[in-house]
Amino acid sequence: MMRNTLVLMVCMMFFAPSTYSQTTVVKNFVFEGINRSYRLYIPASYVQGINAPLVFNLHGYGSNNIEQELYADFRPIADTAGFLLVHPNGTPDFNNTMHWNTFGTSTVNDVGFLSALIDTIASTYSVDLERVYSTGMSNGGFMSFALACSLAPRIAAVASVTGTITNVNLNSCIPSRPVPVMQIHGTLDATVPYNGNFFFAPVQSVLNFWISHNACNPQPAIIPIPDIDPNDGSTAELIVYSGGNNGSEVQHYKITGGGHSWPGAPINLNSTNMDFKASAVIWDFFRKFDINGVVTSKPEIYSNELLSFGPNPASGRVNIQFTGAKERPVKVFDIYGRLLERYIAADNSFELILPRSGIFFVELGSGSQRQLIKLINR
Repeated sequence: MMRNTLVLMVCMMFFAPSTYSQTTVVKNFVFEGINRSYRLYIPASYVQGINAPLVFNLHGYGSNNIEQELYADFRPIADTAGFLLVHPNGTPDFNNTMHWNTFGTSTVNDVGFLSALIDTIASTYSVDLERVYSTGMSNGGFMSFALACSLAPRIAAVASVTGTITNVNLNSCIPSRPVPVMQIHGTLDATVPYNGNFFFAPVQSVLNFWISHNACNPQPAIIPIPDIDPNDGSTAELIVYSGGNNGSEVQHYKITGGGHSWPGAPINLNSTNMDFKASAVIWDFFRKFDINGVVTSKPEIYSNELLSFGPNPASGRVNIQFTGAKERPVKVFDIYGRLLERYIAADNSFELILPRSGIFFVELGSGSQRQLIKLINR
């Protein structure tokens, strides 16, 4: 989505949730003589004093932060996962088109602005500076790669949807550390061609750069994505290059027949794949990494009341054992953050029956005793 139309904006407003109990703050500050604005989404689960991850969601060329917030919506996921979500605005380029400066069409220092934005947010809110991530659509994906190249000490992982790297910038990219990377791209993208052109590097060349830089295994695992929507005109597969330094990975969602669009978006533009939701898989990728590599010391378990939970992966049923008999709430969410079931565990033993196969998040207890566990049901 390099340029959005008024019709697109109206459609997105129609499909977007009408109300949120959470908070969105709109702020601005002057950076290098330019007034820069951003929208910060604060989930209800945010607690001042407890550091939360921070996710950048960057708009495409000719778009803006409101359109990106609606079109590539991470807010329901932030509600469940508890991360801060920021949608900055770019600036007009030499053609008076809103942009991120990755094409050489202005002299704006967007890397410096986004670095300053991390500091600005962290000066007011509790941010885990080891878990700052960037994703974006098209030009926003290009910008996310620019951060991986030039701001690697501050960006834990990046994901690009329909954006790559220009040939010039790819040749000058010198990241200071291994950076986990996800690339989501359609083979029929007519705006940023999958096989590249004189200006844009081919998707495989971008992947090869990060595979080599991160020292990943060049032989990938290929995982077909179930074709749950046979009417979307495309199919998808996940290609994973693992085993990189510090546990880094390069992941590629290759969408055969897909166009220049965000998979799983609320409206179908340019042959949108509907077999998976890009926002959900991006967060699931991000959450595995911090600035030092794979997160091994920060499990999403917040108390020691849980005695056992299993089997995981499960086959329809999960047995949960607690230390001590008292009532505890049990909630089941799908991977998109939607609440599916709500129970009360009245004793120290509870059997959870899952509605279908897939990936779920199970929340046990509440408040300071809250425990969140990722569960796979076969």
